[in-house]
Amino acid sequence: MPPEVSDIFARLETSKKGYLKTQTSEDITEHWGAHVVRLPSGAVPEYVKLTKYQEFSWRTVGKAARLRAKPNPKLELSLLQAHMRMRPEEFVAVVWMTTILVAIVMAVIAVTMGSVLIALLNIDAAFVLIFSVLLVLIPPVITYIILMATPASKAKTRGRDIDKRIGPAMSFISAMASADVNVDVIFKELSRQPIYGEIKTEAEWITRDTELLGIDILSAIGKAAQRTPSAKFQEFLQGVVTTSTSGGQLKPYFLQKAEQFEKESKLDVRSQLESLGLMAETFVTVVVAFPLFLVVIMAIMAIVPGGGGNPQFTVTLLWLVVLLMIPISQFGFIFFIWNSTKESSV
Repeated sequence: MPPEVSDIFARLETSKKGYLKTQTSEDITEHWGAHVVRLPSGAVPEYVKLTKYQEFSWRTVGKAARLRAKPNPKLELSLLQAHMRMRPEEFVAVVWMTTILVAIVMAVIAVTMGSVLIALLNIDAAFVLIFSVLLVLIPPVITYIILMATPASKAKTRGRDIDKRIGPAMSFISAMASADVNVDVIFKELSRQPIYGEIKTEAEWITRDTELLGIDILSAIGKAAQRTPSAKFQEFLQGVVTTSTSGGQLKPYFLQKAEQFEKESKLDVRSQLESLGLMAETFVTVVVAFPLFLVVIMAIMAIVPGGGGNPQFTVTLLWLVVLLMIPISQFGFIFFIWNSTKESSV
């Protein structure tokens, strides 16, 4: 066989070893720990810095948070999934400081309002005391609960974004796999595509692990599967590792996953259309028909003598229905439908 022909077949060879090989800037057979990576000219490391308020919170209550806060693996995982670049103890310090500040502000407001109620309106002191205590306790508790739930909420938001974009991303991955591109290069190219949203961010972390930390591609994908907030993307990454380690072919796996997510996307669209139909019927019944009948009945009660009730009160209630209930219910339905049907910017 002529040498040029053998070279061609060598370039087209896609054995498992070459397919899973991690490309680096130098021809090094083994990598232990950090290794040389070719970066653009003038590139500098990006340091994670706390904001001024976060730094103030850490300096003020950080020691107490580090000593008294119990280990919380769930919070640590939520911070990692939400890509909130803070340690758990730093986040707890910020939550504690914010709660303390809210309690101080509410205490000042409670004392001021209590003094005014007692001095000017001559209200019973016991009632004012109970009101002040509730005013001091309830807002800080609500603040603490909301802040502690923020990482999990952001992680769920990222997971929904990944689920929405996973179909087109799988098409991109399967197309590159059909061209016999290495797995690490596929994720590196995926990390350069902003249209895939949070999937791009997950691919960036995989590329960071392989190129900067010297981790092999399968270990990097396994770590990404553990920290991703999307169950679908986690299943896909775990399938990549399982298929590779069990001797399977990744190209058919990528094509199968792309077809699977395409079918699931169609089913999700159908389910969404059915939900929209139900919401439209509910909107017509609750927001259109019910207020209309209520306005007509109340107007008749206010006009007809002996209709029952105070006419002035009925007119006031009618104004409240027209000016508050109807607009608020309409905007509420509009926001709910918009929030449940907004499409990803792909």
